[in-house]
Amino acid sequence: MKFRRLSSTLSSLGLAIASLASLSALTFSPHMTETAIAQEAAPTVTTTSSANEIALAKHLRKIGAKLYTAYWCPHCHHQKQRFGKEAVKHLEVVECDQRGVDPQTQLCRDKKVRAYPTWEINGKLYPGNHSLESIANFSKYRGNL
Repeated sequence: MKFRRLSSTLSSLGLAIASLASLSALTFSPHMTETAIAQEAAPTVTTTSSANEIALAKHLRKIGAKLYTAYWCPHCHHQKQRFGKEAVKHLEVVECDQRGVDPQTQLCRDKKVRAYPTWEINGKLYPGNHSLESIANFSKYRGNL
């Protein structure tokens, strides 16, 4: 009887120590920063770009257009999906959430970005998820879509 009670007590104590050890490793691990968590949470663009979408993205980069986003925003992800993974590499995407990767929160505040996504094209803000045709019109793009 004493052996069972001692064994049970030791098991409980071992489980408690193991729980505390793993909790402190999680809490104090340098690999588990908020940025790393955000980076893992950001969805990946999976659609494939056409030559036309890449050309539009290059045009937007050339004229200094910016896409203000937040890593957690589903509308931002959908906007990027419209362009496709190859074209998105050419866009200037600005992360506005301080927990995101390479955030530029002060720039977002300075530009008075209030909604995600927001395009800045030729000095004017266009909040919302827009069609590629609308973005082409905002930017005076004359190529094919």
